[in-house]
Amino acid sequence: MLNSYSMPDLAVEVTDLVKTYDKATFNAVDGISFSIESGKFVAFLGPNGAGKTTTISILTTTLAKSSGKVTVAGFNIDSQPAKVRQHIGIIFQKASLDRNLTAEENIRFHAILYGMYSFRPTFKMMPPAYQKRVTDLAGILGIEDVLFNPIKTYSGGMQRKLELVRSLMHEPTILFLDEPTAGLDPLSRRALWDYIKSINKEKGTTVFLTTHYLDEADGADRIIVINKGKIVSEGTTTQIKKNLINQYLLLDSEPRHVLMKELADKGIKYLVTDNGLQVDLDEYEPQELITKIKTKLTILQTHTPSLEDAYLEIIRSNEGNGNA
Repeated sequence: MLNSYSMPDLAVEVTDLVKTYDKATFNAVDGISFSIESGKFVAFLGPNGAGKTTTISILTTTLAKSSGKVTVAGFNIDSQPAKVRQHIGIIFQKASLDRNLTAEENIRFHAILYGMYSFRPTFKMMPPAYQKRVTDLAGILGIEDVLFNPIKTYSGGMQRKLELVRSLMHEPTILFLDEPTAGLDPLSRRALWDYIKSINKEKGTTVFLTTHYLDEADGADRIIVINKGKIVSEGTTTQIKKNLINQYLLLDSEPRHVLMKELADKGIKYLVTDNGLQVDLDEYEPQELITKIKTKLTILQTHTPSLEDAYLEIIRSNEGNGNA
């Protein structure tokens, strides 16, 4: 919303970031480095305790780092934290609402703290632009009818929706989402993601997401996987899948030995499994391989790895390595 501001090419730059907690036997974040281009949607994945929330807390200036260099929206988080906060929106795992206020009051005071508007004691006294922004966002998430109810009457899911409205009020250039849809019903979850994807594509809002719902990360421009404080994999969804798990064809015939002989005669390597013969597609296109085979097939299945397959393989391959 700051018209004079020009977003740099890199929305986030992290160099050798370390966070050590007192009395800890290992670093919560252990020398990680990465950068995020402006306007991109990046998913930051890892198991519980991997360092995700610690990292996002440092990037959003709510937690001090031990060492390293971090710039967010072009500003140094150590020397310019107020500038960083002007340009980011944050949704954390744990609610940060004032339960003594109504939903709208929580939103209004947040907007005032961000310098969007001067203080007005009631919603009706606020400028029309504020009123429209609040009602539009509340409508997207389905809480427009309870905007003036006390927070203490809200369920956990409704509080989550309110936090989303509040974080989007100032149209941040970078949106940090730490498990944003936890506690949301499927309809609200879909509405939220439709909105996040629209501001990412149409307004160029940079999105930095941590989530346990891997389907939410599957649409990301880039994925970074952290485990035990270290980055263990990084790339596009396609790259991560391709680098870790091969796509393959599952074939079978009756009797099976006829197909085995044909594959062997043609120099096509295969693996015998309980479900059939597995032929990796690292050397063949599926159609090319199928046209080579003359034996009548009883099973023909293509296996394409999912992001979840790749993610689990990454985590399994790093068990026992690094910090314990």
